[in-house]
Amino acid sequence: MLGITLTTINARYVHAALGLRCLRANMGALRADTRISEFVLGDRPADIAERLLADAPRLIGFGVYIWNVEETARVIAILKRVAPEIVIVVGGPEVSYETDEQRVCTLADYVVTGWGDVTFPQLCADIVAGRPPGQKIHAGKQPPLADIALPYGEYTDEDIARRFIYVEASRGCPFKCEFCLSALDKTAWPFEVERFLGELQVLYDRGARHFRFVDRTFNLKIAASLAVLEFFLARLSDDLFIHFELIPDHLPEKLKAAILRFPQGRLHFEVGIQTWDEAVQARISRKQDNAASEANLRWLRDESPALIHVDLIAGLPGENLVSFGRGFDRLHALRPHEIQVGILKRLRGAPIARHTEAHAMRYSPDAPYVVLATDALDFNEVQRIVRFARYWDLVGNSGRFHRALPLLLADQPFARFMQFTDWLFARTGKTHEFALEKLCGYLHDFLLETGADAGTVVAAVAGDYEAGGAKGKLPFMAGGTRPDPKAGGRGKLRQTRHVHA
Repeated sequence: MLGITLTTINARYVHAALGLRCLRANMGALRADTRISEFVLGDRPADIAERLLADAPRLIGFGVYIWNVEETARVIAILKRVAPEIVIVVGGPEVSYETDEQRVCTLADYVVTGWGDVTFPQLCADIVAGRPPGQKIHAGKQPPLADIALPYGEYTDEDIARRFIYVEASRGCPFKCEFCLSALDKTAWPFEVERFLGELQVLYDRGARHFRFVDRTFNLKIAASLAVLEFFLARLSDDLFIHFELIPDHLPEKLKAAILRFPQGRLHFEVGIQTWDEAVQARISRKQDNAASEANLRWLRDESPALIHVDLIAGLPGENLVSFGRGFDRLHALRPHEIQVGILKRLRGAPIARHTEAHAMRYSPDAPYVVLATDALDFNEVQRIVRFARYWDLVGNSGRFHRALPLLLADQPFARFMQFTDWLFARTGKTHEFALEKLCGYLHDFLLETGADAGTVVAAVAGDYEAGGAKGKLPFMAGGTRPDPKAGGRGKLRQTRHVHA
């Protein structure tokens, strides 16, 4: 056995692991003997182990993240029972801190913490050469970005044809938001622009059209941001889709002017507000100009062609249900296409841990370590927000309910949707597996029970149902019209339903 396998368990097939490709690109003389093998959540651990063993590897490197750590540990446990001679190395953000407390680290032969571009290849070289290191934990060395081989040649033709292409124009983040591991970074480090754009050109020439930038702060350095946007402006096509994460309070006029030159729906901006509460912001070391953020979000939604996805986090230290709801209403008034309601997670190593005792922060003991209760939110309130988030994703973010959603929210979005949340959970006892027909029926029933005009409700819910391309009829649609085949609303991406909203 001479081969090396790099593997991870992705959330979904469309998510191609950039980290594995960064490692293979930097394997040097071992690159030809290194292969990438990816899996998805839901694959059985025994099946994953079987497929990994089919390649007869000498060493397997696992990329470990908060969403796959439990499944990864199960796979490694099987491998250690049936093929103990294989060397197992784990790396990634989930195993970069608190390694002594983790089963996955105990099972592995070696752990690489932090950056792996240099340290992992060197570890592999030592093992292959018969010089296995005595120490188990290897702190990743951070080389200058100019010394790192870029990973984009590791994307296969199948990746380009069928998956999201993840790219990074920079690494790191200068901000210190305590819920994020990037708070530990000293700054952000940009890749050399011309070198990076050259790699984008190769990907584009190979047919890549869906680019997702993983930069924490894409609009930190405006000159680099503009260079990237100009690259894509010169290569516009109907199937081009580009995702960026933006700092909410930093949108200078030059960047606005470039954004305005894109057609509608080509740009997708993820904007992290997280909380509007200034006391909470100060508590978690988040520097954010709320007035500028609000103005920028209003401009992006009202004047720009971009699709806007904004993040809020529930469960931050000191934030209660009332203040979170107030923040949701403030954000909803700005009309972003999507509001992602997230629940605070205790990422291993993140500075948010310093508030655990002072604010009675109680987290789930199992990944993804979501907050269960705080001194400002009891367990029941957290559970209600969890259900709110799930239902909001189904209704508010889906792009399917442009007519019914305003009736549902009226002039109190958070309170009204929480009322619907409590009603729907009491009625069904579940948060998943809602067929569109069932969901439309529940919306119809709730709106009628809360006093909405019957004719208005039927017209709104039936209109949304038909606009999505559905061909059946709901129980309350007797005599209704057939759907317009030109109504659209369905596409490869959920975001496409928001383009004309």
